[in-house]
Amino acid sequence: MAPSADLPALKTNPKFIFFTDFDGTITLMDSNDYLTDNLGYGEARRKQENKDTLDGKNDFRNSFQGMMDSITTPYDQCIDALVKSIKLDPYFKHFLDYAMATNIPVVVLSSGMIPIIEALLKHLVGEKGAAYIQIVANNVRANPGKNINDVDGWDIDFHDGSGFGHDKSLTIKPYAQLSADQRPTLFYAGDGVSDFSAAKETDLLFAKRGRDLVTFCARANIPFTEFDDWQSIISEVKDIVDGKRTVQDAAREGYESYRAHSANGKAS
Repeated sequence: MAPSADLPALKTNPKFIFFTDFDGTITLMDSNDYLTDNLGYGEARRKQENKDTLDGKNDFRNSFQGMMDSITTPYDQCIDALVKSIKLDPYFKHFLDYAMATNIPVVVLSSGMIPIIEALLKHLVGEKGAAYIQIVANNVRANPGKNINDVDGWDIDFHDGSGFGHDKSLTIKPYAQLSADQRPTLFYAGDGVSDFSAAKETDLLFAKRGRDLVTFCARANIPFTEFDDWQSIISEVKDIVDGKRTVQDAAREGYESYRAHSANGKAS
């Protein structure tokens, strides 16, 4: 059986694949955080739950389940609120256009829920752009005896049984383990706790500056390149695709830059 039968991102025989988180990475605000802060138990508790997860006191699955349990608003109303409030990184559409023109599959790996991601992508990048992006994420299910559009009518349906609810590494590893003649170069971009499992699985990791993924990778000595927005990601990826630098050099230089800035910050 051809690898592309089980690995859909290989369908067009790409030399590069870009895996990315959705919330807070492609978007400026995390949609799940928005729902929790505005319709659930609030920002203060959410931030404490995130800190407890980062410090190893809780796993992401339990923390995220609690966030979603605190939201009783009908699901269609949740989607409507998000479509009105969530904005796209100003440079992501440029990246997506570049990826589509150069045969770089884009795979969203998210701890969010597929219906919300689909609705936001169609709104933010249009039908054509949304159709190009493969989504691997959690889903939604109705609570017993209810419809998801009832008050307290829905629950998150986790992708797998891991402590993440969705272990993003499970999607990346089969690509990473391909033989050298079949394996594309793999990129990943993320920002938070849900990206921890994916952090070591690709050739070049982009971690959003000032977010929990940077803290995690620095503690675990996992190389990464910081980014503020997708403009810098486009630049890095273009250089690698055009052969101006290797992915190994980009990974090393990005991490060295972070460590140097971090050391200078401590010294001052």
